[in-house]
Amino acid sequence: MMRRKALLLASALLGATASPLVFSAPGDDSWTLSLYLENDLFADTDQQYTNGVRASWVSPEIDSFIDDPTIPGWIRGTNRALTMFDPQPARFEKEPSRRLIVTLGQQMYTPADRDRTTLDPNDRPYAGWLYLGFGYHTRTRHKLKSFEANLGVVGPWSLAEESQNFIHDLRGFKKFKGWDNQLHNEPGVQFIYEYKQRLMFGGLFENFQHDLIGHAGGSLGNVATYLNTGAEYRIGYNLPQDFGTSALRTGGDNSTPTSVDPRLHNEWGVHAFLSLDGRWVARDIFLDGNTFRDSHSVDKKPLVGDAAWGVAATWERWKLSLARYYRTQQFEGQDGGHKFGSIALSYSF
Repeated sequence: MMRRKALLLASALLGATASPLVFSAPGDDSWTLSLYLENDLFADTDQQYTNGVRASWVSPEIDSFIDDPTIPGWIRGTNRALTMFDPQPARFEKEPSRRLIVTLGQQMYTPADRDRTTLDPNDRPYAGWLYLGFGYHTRTRHKLKSFEANLGVVGPWSLAEESQNFIHDLRGFKKFKGWDNQLHNEPGVQFIYEYKQRLMFGGLFENFQHDLIGHAGGSLGNVATYLNTGAEYRIGYNLPQDFGTSALRTGGDNSTPTSVDPRLHNEWGVHAFLSLDGRWVARDIFLDGNTFRDSHSVDKKPLVGDAAWGVAATWERWKLSLARYYRTQQFEGQDGGHKFGSIALSYSF
């Protein structure tokens, strides 16, 4: 009963009616909470993309994103327009499963010189991004479609300065002194789509498997506009049947304990992964500056790549992953690429 009430509340946030949701599969009624932290202190630095946090709630499976009357009409209309992108199941697979996603996140960016109080024209702007996101995932066993809409604010209202100062005070680190130069307050809108497909899956020996997951997608909005593509290779013991270990990109919420193969229930698993992602960037507000007002900006590089490697472990309703990321130069004059670490913890209840 509590889970059904919680799912109804999530729909109410999207403007839904007060009717109860219908689950498509009894027994698959678990919510999953995922907590993400990315920080460059994991890589012994403190600059550029310096911190990202996100909490996401993944709903139980619901029967239809198009016909369910408990979902707002504008969402059902959008879903009808996007059905051409739904993953099509193979002959031996059941119809796609569908889940709602609610996310709350914050990201912050700083230049390299923490002691400089004036604007540095050769380094990136101070910036923060605080957002609330709504979306859905539609998946079969080997395909995943993710669509999310993020609404938030860039600038002082993002509370990035206060968040960083709180953590630096807590840990005894020196504060950055140039936050007075951060980007101006600006509402942010971002629509993100990503498609993933398991391109290869095989067993090496008993309970030891590997797979290759490809992805492609893009973002549209004043916060970020880009196209991206890449792949992730995984190898390990009792490999989960999810879609990899993403950074704070759309689709990362799919990597939940409820996605573990039911045959592996109550068993543990561990695997290593290597992922690559390339982006063609048309707009990045954290480099291009404010959209509607003059602000500090730098000359961004249109092609950016990420490489990540790490390990992940699953046990019953839990999943924990640790990763190290390398990002290529994002703007002219940047002193090399950037490194940061990531930790993610998920629990189904």
